[in-house]
Amino acid sequence: MHKILVLIGCCLLTMNGTAQLSQAAQNWKIGHVRPAGSAVDTDVKELTDTISAATDGLIDFTIYPANKLGDYSVVQERVSFGEVEMYVGPFGTTVNKKLMLAFVPFLVDTWDEARRLYASSSPLVENLQDFLEPLNIKILGGWPVYFGGIALTEAPEAPGDPDVFKDMIIRVPPIRSFELTARALGYTPYPITWMYAKMGLRTGMVDGLIGGGAEGYKGLSDLVRYYVAVKDHFEHWFVYMNLELWNSLTPQQQQVITSSVRDMEAKRFEVAEQDEIINRAALKELGVAVYELSETEHETMSEKVRAEVWPKLREDIGPSFDEVVEFIDSGR
Repeated sequence: MHKILVLIGCCLLTMNGTAQLSQAAQNWKIGHVRPAGSAVDTDVKELTDTISAATDGLIDFTIYPANKLGDYSVVQERVSFGEVEMYVGPFGTTVNKKLMLAFVPFLVDTWDEARRLYASSSPLVENLQDFLEPLNIKILGGWPVYFGGIALTEAPEAPGDPDVFKDMIIRVPPIRSFELTARALGYTPYPITWMYAKMGLRTGMVDGLIGGGAEGYKGLSDLVRYYVAVKDHFEHWFVYMNLELWNSLTPQQQQVITSSVRDMEAKRFEVAEQDEIINRAALKELGVAVYELSETEHETMSEKVRAEVWPKLREDIGPSFDEVVEFIDSGR
């Protein structure tokens, strides 16, 4: 009986401590990858203002743009450890290679497919959350960015033919799916993080980049002269936070955060496709030649990557891979 009373007392103390934590004013760090004043920076400011107002200032934020908290893979670990509370960006795969599920190449072809795939209730997001829970990370929603392409310092040979070897070394994110895709498309991959990509171009270490899109490549227009709009992957930055901190919040605070993030995601989807068109036009104005693939070229690339790359990703990711592919195919 004494042990039961002690256990009940401990539970009450824990519950009381959690309640006190959720009612205490907190200042959270939130970071993202783009410069201050960029589209995502503007949206993050609006998001944090909304959450702060809805929680009567109990949750306040300091925003760290332009990788000031570190590269996205580093910040992911910091969120996991509780050193950073929230982040907007891609996932790294160093700790768990199954997170490549977020970057499967040529998985979606249209913005409507992307909306469906990255919805909070989709198999993709649900499986990613399962992979992230042991890492102490909670997915809140996302920020859709663009379909990816390849930026190059000079025109490649046969840019629309993946069977032609390009004799060009291109930077790929240190993620296996991008490395395999680059090889399948006729390039030689060189894995380095985005933070060092510009240095790689300046020094001639690499002849180009994959893993970004027109929006991200605009800042490199003094170095790249050619852009191939291959639509190799859909770039979707996730909004996520420390899971332990999430569990310490009241249900009302959790609802405020979730609804605010998803409202931001929905608004972004309304303008992201047009933004992609605007950013490609901006590349042209900056003197970058943009190569748009024909439907036949895109289909040829897609078929080759699905035949050569997908089986290897299936081995790495497991049953979740087929679950997501079947989900996409069911909507076509």
